Amino acid sequence: MTPPISSPTDEQAIDLLTQMVRLYSPSKQEQAVAQLILQTMARWGYRAEIDPSDNAVGHLGEGGRQIVLLGHMDTVPGEIPVRREGDLLYGRGTVDAKGPLAAFVVAAVRAGELAGLKVTVVGAVEEECASSKGAHYIAERLRPDYAVIGEPSAWNRITLGYKGRLLVDYVLERPMSHTAGQARGVCEEAVDYWLRLRAWAEAHNCEKRSRFDMLDPSLRSISSTSDGLRERVEMHLGLRLPLGLDVPRLLEELEGWRGAAEVRTHAREEPFRAEKSNPLTSAFLGAIRTEGGKAVFLTKTGTSDMNVLGPRWRCPIVAYGPGDSALDHTPEEHIDLGEYLAAIRVLTGMLRRLAQGPS
Repeated sequence: MTPPISSPTDEQAIDLLTQMVRLYSPSKQEQAVAQLILQTMARWGYRAEIDPSDNAVGHLGEGGRQIVLLGHMDTVPGEIPVRREGDLLYGRGTVDAKGPLAAFVVAAVRAGELAGLKVTVVGAVEEECASSKGAHYIAERLRPDYAVIGEPSAWNRITLGYKGRLLVDYVLERPMSHTAGQARGVCEEAVDYWLRLRAWAEAHNCEKRSRFDMLDPSLRSISSTSDGLRERVEMHLGLRLPLGLDVPRLLEELEGWRGAAEVRTHAREEPFRAEKSNPLTSAFLGAIRTEGGKAVFLTKTGTSDMNVLGPRWRCPIVAYGPGDSALDHTPEEHIDLGEYLAAIRVLTGMLRRLAQGPS
């Protein structure tokens, strides 16, 4: 028999997030956080499990309609000492994205029994690496009516879209030549490849006004080695892909510029933008107004699990969560606990409104 559902206090909500942040969980090391979430869910009345992909999954309610609240448990590398300064909680993952995930866990319980609505909360693995293992697993096993992806946007902002992604690995190795000769070194060849890509992106972007519509290339790393007989350069590039980009043409260009180098493209995710008007966004707008805020819709230049789930589920979907996304991946990552609690109230109100249907 399922234990009765309690209503976590603000102190319990803050304690849950603090415990989650204290467990260092870079990608592929999420087990301890998953166990914490599993135990918390079970204690608060969820039907909870760790699924075969290592996601922490909990269900509340038995309604015919389902909403999935999916956040990720992993973080980028780099430990930040967990500390609290007034209303600010510092630590890796406070913003990206344990804050949003903890808010999901608390809000679903606070919403109580929702007639006709089943709420599923997922703590997904490996969002911060190119695999998105947890989201891909869930994508094939659930078909929800609504979905919310846990990413920081501030308590009164709703994210509708993310750019896509393509990673490029460039490797060139060949016999050494004298630097006084006419042969170009492998490092020069690699830099030329990068400059060609950047120029191509600038030409694509010349008439674009919105950053969301631009192709953003980045040089992530470049390194060279030599043993005196052969020289080698490795370069890793990242591309943020806008909607409408002719990707086949871009791939042809990347291949055509490579010369004698080996070029591999991988981790491709398509850009995605959700619809703005539907029962899910209406429920969010009403809940934010109830908290005294004016909702703002936005799109982002990164990627998230929305890129994986949005095209597959084809249901009303948004990304939402407390925190300042400018602090993602930084040494000063922290969250305002007042905003965290406000986001929990918004999520709780959203779930109740969604269960009630159109007002």
